[in-house]
Amino acid sequence: MSAEAHDHEHDHEHEHHHKETFITKYIFSIDHKMIAKQYLITGIIMGIIGVGMSMLFRMQLAWPEESFKIFNILLGDKWAPNGVMANDIYLSLVTIHGTIMVFFVLTAGLSGTFSNLLIPLQIGARDMASGFMNMISYWLFFLSSVIMVASLFVESGPANSGWTIYPPLSALPQAISGSGLGMTLWLVSLAIFIASSLMGSLNYIVTVINLRTKGMSMTRLPLTIWAFFVTAIIGVVSFPVLLSAALLLIFDRSFGTSFFLSDIYIAGEVLHYQGGSPVLFEHLFWFLGHPEVYIVLLPALGITSEVIATNSRKPIFGYRAMIMSILAIAFLSTIVWGHHMFVSGMNPFLGSVFTFTTLLIAIPSAVKAFNYITTLWKGNLQLNPAMLFSIGLVSTFITGGLTGIILGDSTLDINVHDTYFVVAHFHLVMGISALYGMFAGIYHWFPKMFGRMLNKNLGYVHFWVTAVCAYGVFFPMHFIGLAGLPRRYYTNTNFPLFDDLQNVNVLITTFALIGGAFQLVFLYNFFSSIFYGKKAVQNPWRSNTLEWTTPVEHIHGNWPGEIPEVHRWPYDYSNPAHEEDFVPQTVPMKPGEEVLHH
Repeated sequence: MSAEAHDHEHDHEHEHHHKETFITKYIFSIDHKMIAKQYLITGIIMGIIGVGMSMLFRMQLAWPEESFKIFNILLGDKWAPNGVMANDIYLSLVTIHGTIMVFFVLTAGLSGTFSNLLIPLQIGARDMASGFMNMISYWLFFLSSVIMVASLFVESGPANSGWTIYPPLSALPQAISGSGLGMTLWLVSLAIFIASSLMGSLNYIVTVINLRTKGMSMTRLPLTIWAFFVTAIIGVVSFPVLLSAALLLIFDRSFGTSFFLSDIYIAGEVLHYQGGSPVLFEHLFWFLGHPEVYIVLLPALGITSEVIATNSRKPIFGYRAMIMSILAIAFLSTIVWGHHMFVSGMNPFLGSVFTFTTLLIAIPSAVKAFNYITTLWKGNLQLNPAMLFSIGLVSTFITGGLTGIILGDSTLDINVHDTYFVVAHFHLVMGISALYGMFAGIYHWFPKMFGRMLNKNLGYVHFWVTAVCAYGVFFPMHFIGLAGLPRRYYTNTNFPLFDDLQNVNVLITTFALIGGAFQLVFLYNFFSSIFYGKKAVQNPWRSNTLEWTTPVEHIHGNWPGEIPEVHRWPYDYSNPAHEEDFVPQTVPMKPGEEVLHH
């Protein structure tokens, strides 16, 4: 179908659009803008649960064996008798916290929200390639979220074998308390989540390839769209591998197979399993697990490119280099999974191969960092909350990435593997960076989503407290990790060696509680601004990309009448050939005007 016919058909459809009911508009909506809001609000709710869990286990680490009334209220007499946290529930909190934050907040909440919102708007499409498939992908995500939360209320306890669910703990229902129904619900939830993710990813890829407006060549796409597009490709390549691991694990648990089990003894009893290997599960898990880092990170980096260029009032530096670095990261991310397994008895030669590929990925990552810094350099900086969070991302991306060089080297990694050094590294480079990208995107595109502005002063408070507390939590962890403190221990009081580190744990927990509490400022700002925020103008940030050419009031199909045609790349800021310091993509080239080098 030609683009003109496609437009005409949509225009015709929208002239005669039926009146929407509450259910068709807010529940079974196939409009990408509404689905983006559904993803965002579900992601925020899951984020509240995930961050709440981290508050609880941080209190346990700082003051082990102490009695807290809140433990008893939230966890009940079984898991917190007399207000003292039981060791099993500590492991469950760590497991579900990791699962929720990685998959439900930073994968679906970030990618699902902004891919849905921005792909059609920034490429000039009426909607996603398949609105129905888009709706199904959201509801599968919602269903998987409900099942994951429901697993918290299972009598034998939620899954507690770590968010990586290594067998044999996850493969034998009788292994530990959380290996029973809680573990089964975890696996079912994740299988449904992967189905949702794959449907969404296929939709994003097809939309970017097929539905770009006239003049929107691939080299005129905003870097946000490149990031979402490549993220979707990584998801389609790597998520099915985790699905296969989850299904094989369900077979091991329920049907007596032994893909991941061999020569197991429980309480002196010899089990009948033989021939399997838990290391096979590690390979399957990390073949998704490492690309997953970039499924989480690339959308945040794409959002940062857009926000930094817009608020520096100058063209993004090295547009093509940024695209090449996104593609290089995507390729390299699929051949580095073995660096998670340096202590699994891996052949040293193979370890050196994974060390090489891991250190290689530092090059495109550094290209991105340098390009952000060079774009900021001598820019006319507008330091609004979105810009501050983007600059914060550049900071945590660099500080977290530097420790990755240590962990990527098999010889050095063996010394700090499974200590708090690893926790510090991945929370900074992936967790905090992706959260900053998510916050930057919310502050920047809130007017587009809800037609109102967020309160800027509350945004500043939110940023500065969050930034100080994030470093306050994760920077000291590097030092206790270098001192040898292992992760996932619910108390370190049995080891006199670590007594001197207890004060550091108290410091970390203090920062965590303050930082967690101040997210309430963001939540208040977000939900009150939806109803009472200042009305937004059409293009509040004076930005070039197509989404700001649509009316503030949402309409089905995005643009009334014709879809605008694109004449230039999206980063024509401070162009000397024009009086205004921004030139939207829809402005035709003047006679003799040179295309800006990108």
